[in-house]
Formats: sequence, structure tokens, C-alpha cells
Amino acid sequence: MKVAFGTLGCKLNFSETSTIARSFLDLGYQRVDFKEIADVYVINTCSVTDSADKKSRSLIRQATRQNPAAFVVVIGCYAQLKAEEAASIEGVDLILGANDKFNITKFLVNLEKHPHGEVHDCSFNEIVDFQPSSSYGDRTRSFLKVQDGCNYFCTYCTIPLARGKSRNPPIGDLVLEARRLADQGIKEINLTGVNIGDFGKSTGESFLELLKALDHIEEIARIRMGSVEPNLLSDEIIAFVANSQRIASHFHIPLQSGTNEVLALMKRRYSIELFQERVDAIRKQIPHAFIGVDVIAGMNGETNELFENAYHFIDKLDVSQLHAFPYSERANTKALSITGVVSISERKFRTQQLIQLSTKKLQRFYLNNLGRTATVLFENQSQKKLSGGWTENYIRVEVPYQADLLNCTRLVKLKEINENGHVTGDILSE
Repeated sequence: MKVAFGTLGCKLNFSETSTIARSFLDLGYQRVDFKEIADVYVINTCSVTDSADKKSRSLIRQATRQNPAAFVVVIGCYAQLKAEEAASIEGVDLILGANDKFNITKFLVNLEKHPHGEVHDCSFNEIVDFQPSSSYGDRTRSFLKVQDGCNYFCTYCTIPLARGKSRNPPIGDLVLEARRLADQGIKEINLTGVNIGDFGKSTGESFLELLKALDHIEEIARIRMGSVEPNLLSDEIIAFVANSQRIASHFHIPLQSGTNEVLALMKRRYSIELFQERVDAIRKQIPHAFIGVDVIAGMNGETNELFENAYHFIDKLDVSQLHAFPYSERANTKALSITGVVSISERKFRTQQLIQLSTKKLQRFYLNNLGRTATVLFENQSQKKLSGGWTENYIRVEVPYQADLLNCTRLVKLKEINENGHVTGDILSE
């Protein structure tokens, strides 16, 4: 029996898909590419925006077209939030909510097609278990799920409804899993979750304690943090990263808006002044750190003047890259009641302005790093012409192809930006 997986959305989804896939392999299934003919298709969906919903539906229909006789399973945030809508798509057989997605194989008894998708959903209050997840086997990096759910309920966001409240396993369990990943040859672990800075709600521990514990695993070359809320990114965390040999100098901090007025409408838990302080603290201790920032354009209530103010604030921020998205209405969110709806075209226009600003910031960041020596973990080859990898501060580096570089770290002198927009360099040593 052949099974294929299609995954959309965040790194958390990818780590969960990898874990679910292993449960199929344990039963003797053969995993094939999603574009191939399979007996079972599992689509791990996203619902963070309206565009994500559309992509989820498109991927589902792709599976049903490829093999109309296949058994099609839909999981993920779209399945949790819009189960009946997913069930109405022709060819879908099974829709599993947050509590059941890790038990797919228990539902696959005879693989008989259903005339209408069979729904197994759950309410927000019923999502209480933490399901461990990690990815390995297909790359040198692994996504390790350290936390799930969120208690924040920002006015524009449905993720808490899709994934429940904040929860996590004990640090000891995560250390054991990290060591297992190291035994598989993994050299870099990416910590992922919904709100990883909130780690410890379930166990009375802290995110800093987790970083300190993982920092002792010598078999792992590099540990990269996922997104950490600015109000949870403490001076102690920044100082620890600055002095660690293993925690990468790479920060991802969600800003969402560059004005306090819109942050208040979003019910975010910080001000632009605090955000500026966090960026300044990082730059003071780790001058060449990569700082990525999330921004939403066109939130209800964001006037032209407020966007202009936000743009100027972000322009002055010493950050490396922006991840800009247009605001998307989500059902059952409080943002829907906020007056001052921004047109779709204006949202797209503002987003494009931020994307152009991001391009300038990333190029400036790359230029500021030329001439430096950095450690590169090489993870793939480009048609055996180039070997590529990433520095600890998240610069994409390409060198002439060498077969023995895969999954190896090398010191590289960063030289120039090539036509691909990446950095070339000279390998100095092993």
C-alpha cells in the first residue's frame, strides 16, 4: 500500500506530518511523493488566512484527481475549523480534528470510499493532550515540536481555536528526543510550536531552561529557535544566546503592526517601544544576528496614516527580513467587529510595499556580513553544480559542488552576493 502526504502552513505542521508518516511506515506502507499515485492521501492543512484555506482545498482536489479511488484524509487547522466544508469536497473520506490526527491508522480499517466525508472533530476545550512530533530522514535539519496551542487570543487569529491552549512536554522528554535525532545524523534542530516562548505552562518550567538543557547536547551542531513573542524574549534569553556555542544567532519576532494603535486593536501584549528595545538588546550583544519579523498589513482599523506610521517605524528597525501578509478575515474572531475595513486591493498594495522593504533589508544584512567568517551547515546540492547551506545567522551560502559536504559544517569566508541572491564563499577548514 502506498501513502502520500501533502503539507501546508507552518513548520509545526511539517514536524507533525513527519511523525504521522512514520506511523504508516511502521504498518508497512510505502511513502511516495504527493504527485504520485497512492492508495491513501493525507493532507495536513492550514487555515491561518483565506489564501491558506484555498490552498488546502486545492491540494485536496489534486489528490482526488490523481486517484479517484484513493482514500483521502484531511487533517490540520482547516480540518479542525471547517470540518464540514472539508467533508463536502468530492472524494474526501475522512476528516480528523486535533485530537485524532495522530491516530489516522486506527481509522483505516477497510479503506472503503465514503459517499460523504466522515468527520471526527472536537471542541476547543477538548484539545488538551500534547502529541510529540519531530521530522527526520529527509534532510540535515529537524523540526522538533516543543510546544503547542496558545492562550493569547489575538483578535485576528484562529490558531487557539484550531490547536487549543498552550501546553508542552517536560524538558527531559525533549532532551531525549533531541538525542534520538542526533543518533539519526541530524546536525541542526529547529524548535517549533505555536508560541514557544510560552513554554512551561504545562510543566512549571521555562523556555530559557529548555534552551540551557538542549545546549548541553554536544552531538547537535546547532539549535535554531522558532518565533518568540517580544514580550517573552527576555534579556536573559538574549544573553544566553549571545554566549552559547550551539543556539543559533537567529531570532524570529512577530511584530504584526508598527503602531501602538493597531497593536491595541489586535490585542497584542507589547508596544512598539518594547519591540524596539528587544531589537536593540539583540544588536548590542549579537551585532550580526539575523532578526526576522512578521507583519500584517491592512488590519481592520488601520488607516492610511497609521500604515504610513507603521512603515516608517519598520523602515528604521535594524532587522534582517520581513514576512509580510495581508490581513485576512477569519470566522469567530473579534477583529470582524472592528470598524474601518481596508479594501482587499489596498491590503495587497501595503503588503507589496513591505515586501519591497524586506528585500532591501535582507540585501543590506547580507552586505554587512560579507568579509566575515561563518560556520555553514551544508544540506543540499543544486543539480551537482552548487552545494548550499545556511550560516548560524541564517545566510544562504553556495559554493562549488562537493559531494562530501552534505550534512557537514565548514568555516566559510563570505565573499559576495551571486545572481541567485545568495552569498558565495571560500571554505577555510573542516
